Amino acid sequence: MADELARSVELGLNLSKRIFYGKNQSMLPPKPSEMEKSGNCLPTAPMVYAVISDPSIVDNPDIPSYQPYVYGECDPPALVPLHMHGISVEVDCCLDTAFVTVCGTWRVHCVMAGKSCDCRIAIPMGEQGLILGVEVDDGRRSYHTQLITMEDTKVTEKLAKDGFLLKRQIYTLKVPQIDAGSSLYVKVRWSQKLLYQDGLFCLSLPFSFPAYVKPIGKKINKREKILLNVNPGAVTEVLLRTSSHPLKEIRRQVGKLGFLYEAEVSSWSSADFFFSYAVSSSDISGGLLLQSASLHDIDQREMFCFYLFPGNSQNRKVFRKDVVFIVDVSGSMREGPLENVKNALLAVISKLSPVDSFNIVAFNENTRLFSSSMELATMASIENAFRWISRNFVAEGGTNILLPLNQALEMLAKTSDSVPLIFLITDGAVEDERHICNLVKSHLTNGRSICPRICTFGIGSYCNHYFLQLLAQIGRGHYDAAYDVDSINFQIQRLFNIASSVILANITIDALECLDSLELYPSYISDLSSECPLILSGRYHGSFPDSFKASGVLPDMSNFIVYLKAQQAKDVLLDKVFARRQIDILTARAWLLESKQIEEKVGKMSIQTGVPSEYSQMILVQTEKGKQASESVSLQEVSRVQGNLPFQLPIMLKCGDDVAWL
Repeated sequence: MADELARSVELGLNLSKRIFYGKNQSMLPPKPSEMEKSGNCLPTAPMVYAVISDPSIVDNPDIPSYQPYVYGECDPPALVPLHMHGISVEVDCCLDTAFVTVCGTWRVHCVMAGKSCDCRIAIPMGEQGLILGVEVDDGRRSYHTQLITMEDTKVTEKLAKDGFLLKRQIYTLKVPQIDAGSSLYVKVRWSQKLLYQDGLFCLSLPFSFPAYVKPIGKKINKREKILLNVNPGAVTEVLLRTSSHPLKEIRRQVGKLGFLYEAEVSSWSSADFFFSYAVSSSDISGGLLLQSASLHDIDQREMFCFYLFPGNSQNRKVFRKDVVFIVDVSGSMREGPLENVKNALLAVISKLSPVDSFNIVAFNENTRLFSSSMELATMASIENAFRWISRNFVAEGGTNILLPLNQALEMLAKTSDSVPLIFLITDGAVEDERHICNLVKSHLTNGRSICPRICTFGIGSYCNHYFLQLLAQIGRGHYDAAYDVDSINFQIQRLFNIASSVILANITIDALECLDSLELYPSYISDLSSECPLILSGRYHGSFPDSFKASGVLPDMSNFIVYLKAQQAKDVLLDKVFARRQIDILTARAWLLESKQIEEKVGKMSIQTGVPSEYSQMILVQTEKGKQASESVSLQEVSRVQGNLPFQLPIMLKCGDDVAWL
């Protein structure tokens, strides 16, 4: 799909050369070299395109060019980038989540007067981006997205063809029949994860606009604006570190910051927006945020959020590592996926310390072991591992995950003074996944001081990502996934850096024992890594004490205690911040237990919080200006994402009480 989009944009750029803007030099479009500079033509910022099937309608609606008639049709349709006349972004950073709202105006400048065309909106998002809502207005009609439950749809077999999620978190949807010369106002909301690198929270937003979206004319004002609010939940000082755009501080309170960038520009931003900040603490710090449920909440239990930050000390000791890499070498991993996994594995093994130990299990329906026992990460053993990987990483056969997992658990059974780690990489699905989860759960509750941690990495959309998420939760580890072959290497290395940088293990929170009842998300408390803050949320009955202690085990096996305070959450809507996390966890739990009750709960949570889920559908509602919404409502196709997986939705057309599915 991404390649098709890029080809369509390239064709659209060629068609746009037909447009005549007048004889004045200031009215000339960008040079062809600048127009084609974007390489593969995938959007690097919010974009809107005219969908052109009939190339003969491409013209300036204000100044006809009378160019020769073009015969034939574009299949697939060409996408002509529309000129952008304004862009503004508002970002609210809460704990480890950023809520982004983008508003922009685009003009249909490339279709001859009296004609109309469909328009495709493309929104590239940041890390783990999830669309929350879209609003569109062309002056004659308006559109907005709405979540509905699965019960509200009568037909779900037919899938939409025009709403989908592409690689690099690019979300697109089509708006029908916009008149030539119209201005299209678009507002898009999404959430994404804040990365944590070198003690800094980092936000990255695609904000690099190509030269060809610059409107052509003498007196066209171009204004871009970014409003940034930071509320990490901590009471300590927040420090700005880096910013790609000149930000002016407009608000500073304890634990909160506000920044603004606003400018009249001659050309739109050509760089992504990047921002990083630090929570000023050299040692482990944290707290507890409390909030009551709203009157309309389907769950009237109280809400809480526990967070623990690793601090920015550069000399902090991490646990020694005993790690078993379990790598899928089945036939579906051939070529790109396995080659990228191989490169990532070579990189992470080379970073192991001589006091660490490791082993490698390559599996399809059978297993091949690098060594019969754990090997110290000496230069000699690492070189041997490199040669073994080159010989044995050959993609063929089926998939059996249970056998290598059992072998890894046996290898790590006698480790001590370390955090034993199983690192599973797969692109497949197996029939005994529920059995595997239950088996691992019983194995990891056998009373050992530090049980093996399990990290899982899924490749592509075929593997069961709910299974991998749940397996990582049971194993107190971490989960990640790659749907783009080019991102496999980087994401595996990043996941391993988090998993291998544990500074506090076996964490307990004494305040949880004071509650009458508790539901924790996730159910198992993972370790604190120097590369990732620990954040938990939950629902409860009872009362938290004003102060409490969190304790754990340090790398030297000594006990660690930190005293923390509970406080009412201010300016942080916990149900919004943690809705996606809770929906993902409950969806995986519904899969494991095959529970219709949990599925219904997830669907209701999705509608209430506005976060798409596996058990809800996002629709686009069309309203004619001057008419009541119920008289003319079109429900257009929109994609939804759950656990980073792309799904497609049915199209529904509603007129009055009559409903038809397309």
